Amino acid sequence: MQTVVIFGAASGLGAAMVEYFHEQGFKVIGVARVPAKNPRLAELKVQALSCDATIQSQVEQTVSSLPKEAWVISTMGSYRADVPVDYIGHRYLINAMEALDIKRFLLVTSLGCGDSWQYLSERSKQGFGAAAREKSLAESWLQTSTLDYTILRPGGLKDGDITHTGQLSQHQEVHGLIHRKEVARLAHELLNTEQSVGQIYQCIDPEISW
Repeated sequence: MQTVVIFGAASGLGAAMVEYFHEQGFKVIGVARVPAKNPRLAELKVQALSCDATIQSQVEQTVSSLPKEAWVISTMGSYRADVPVDYIGHRYLINAMEALDIKRFLLVTSLGCGDSWQYLSERSKQGFGAAAREKSLAESWLQTSTLDYTILRPGGLKDGDITHTGQLSQHQEVHGLIHRKEVARLAHELLNTEQSVGQIYQCIDPEISW
């Protein structure tokens, strides 16, 4: 049985990823600073690991406990935190995975990261530009690693069911919304194909309105 490890499993997109991959029959390991913030981990009997990703030793200890063939997904992010996890946490995670030869990694960032920064409005840059810049640094660190990586940049996230109308795209300007569970479905699709290794994708759902 394929193991899927989800960093950021306590809330938001990470919690939706846990639900989705558990429903699909995968062995799921949820990682979070405080796993108890997501009671569904215990309800689903999902293995939960506590890890503050801004502390290098904790990341290394957590990664050392993972199976080498695991698919690792990270949705970690922080908004105006004193020590943002977006870059440093992913740097520690990527380094630890390289050291322990755990190869497959899907990093979820957001529209506006990397070369899509140019498409952000001035209002968006003021609102969450700092987080996008941190995530862009994480993307760059990952792109220069030895991991079999895929980067996924979703649009605005909403709660809701899988729609099967989410769209992946590359190298073009996109704006829009998408359900968290639909992002999880698209992440699964990308992890299932070797063609996604080394690639960056955006995803929105044109059927979801503002």
